[in-house]
Amino acid sequence: MTAGGTRGEPRRPGTEAAGSAFIQSFVDDGLGNSSYLVGSRQSKVAVLIDPLRDVDPYLAAANRLGVRITHVLDTHLHNDFLSGAREVAARIGVEIGASAEAGLEFEHRPLSDGDRLPLGELEIGVMSTPGHTPEHISFTLDGAGRAPIALFSGGALIVGGAARTDLLGQDVTESLARKLYHTIHDRLLALPDEVVVCPTHGAGSFCAAPASEERTTTIGLERKRNPLCQPQTEDHFVTRALEGLSSFPVYFRELRPINRRGPKVLGGLPAVAPRPPSEIRDWIDRGGTVLDVRPPRDFAHGHIPGAYGIALDAGLTTWAGWLIPFGTPLVLVVKGPDDLEGAVRELIRIGFDNLHGYLEGGLRGWTAAGFPVTRIETISPIALQDRLGSERAPVVIDVRFDDEWADGHIPGAVHIENGKLPLEALNIREDSPIVVHCETRNRSTAGISVLARRGYRNVMLLDGGFSAWKAAGLEVERESGGTS
Repeated sequence: MTAGGTRGEPRRPGTEAAGSAFIQSFVDDGLGNSSYLVGSRQSKVAVLIDPLRDVDPYLAAANRLGVRITHVLDTHLHNDFLSGAREVAARIGVEIGASAEAGLEFEHRPLSDGDRLPLGELEIGVMSTPGHTPEHISFTLDGAGRAPIALFSGGALIVGGAARTDLLGQDVTESLARKLYHTIHDRLLALPDEVVVCPTHGAGSFCAAPASEERTTTIGLERKRNPLCQPQTEDHFVTRALEGLSSFPVYFRELRPINRRGPKVLGGLPAVAPRPPSEIRDWIDRGGTVLDVRPPRDFAHGHIPGAYGIALDAGLTTWAGWLIPFGTPLVLVVKGPDDLEGAVRELIRIGFDNLHGYLEGGLRGWTAAGFPVTRIETISPIALQDRLGSERAPVVIDVRFDDEWADGHIPGAVHIENGKLPLEALNIREDSPIVVHCETRNRSTAGISVLARRGYRNVMLLDGGFSAWKAAGLEVERESGGTS
């Protein structure tokens, strides 16, 4: 979070400088992505690259720096968030630049390999860099004599890797990986070692599997330490690029076509109205959906029956997009105004625009009105261990990712990744006792709310999750067949 900002705003980790050039990065930890305001202090002009949809932090930064944004640029059709390019263009009247191969259906400047955009005494160069997506382009910030200062690589090159090529379907996964090989080895590694690399995707992004928490790098560093940048055959590269890819949120399939058509221009952060408890009850009775973004512990202690419980600080964008049907109209339950604003920001970034309101007075107002709440029972690791040996032992559902499960799990547990809970055939009786856990409690609380909506009535939360199970010294089983 930026100093003086609100929860949900991209944080500003600092301004990188080279002569009169500046690079202001904005990191969204929830999406694992970075946007960049890039410009000239001397000429007082800038471009904005890969912005999120809530654009006020970028415009405020440009105002603080005293620069005029001339263009807003996208490296590719994003799968994980809705582009803020149209929002910026509508607010301040700048030109949108995007790949000519993206097929955008709204007014923009189509960009192709070799195109150049003026930026005062600097220039922005365009490079065709397909791989992560077919239409992918990257941008160079060039100084005197067109010497490159920085590369804005989108997903073509990230710290320790590159963005995945399987998001558009298995029929194009390998061909895109082969294009990525030539993008990296024929184009990007031809740049000088000192060029700063500023990727869009980074740690926390499901568009990538980065090996580092660092957000920026250099061509030289990636040449030395990035496995995909080492001398290798194209076939070896493809194998390496495609191994160990995790699942990714289901909402990804929705956003690329919306970004091609052009996301609806909101004109600012939507105002969400307070709704009294009686109105929320009527909303639920008519089939409306409630999303509770309070911390997992608060949700477990009491919540509106049937509400989704996805904490604001526990990957709201990811899990709302993964667990709630895309675009579902929502009523929010929040702790206060900062959380409300943060939730609105995160939800509109992934296309949840239909926000019917928020619960006036919070859960306290709900209970004061005499309406019922649901609580989640917790069970300690020791108590669970005791019950696993009983006649009516609970079913243990581990909702962590595949690699976490393989690294160690509770003996006899059932593995269902959290994102698969809405649709997976569970083959468990609705009245069976169930214990759900993740590593701590964030994902499992959200998962329990999904199970409750599916009719499971006897679901408990493992207090402290798998971390607490291990800390208690209890048995851990591994995929290799070993235990500890």
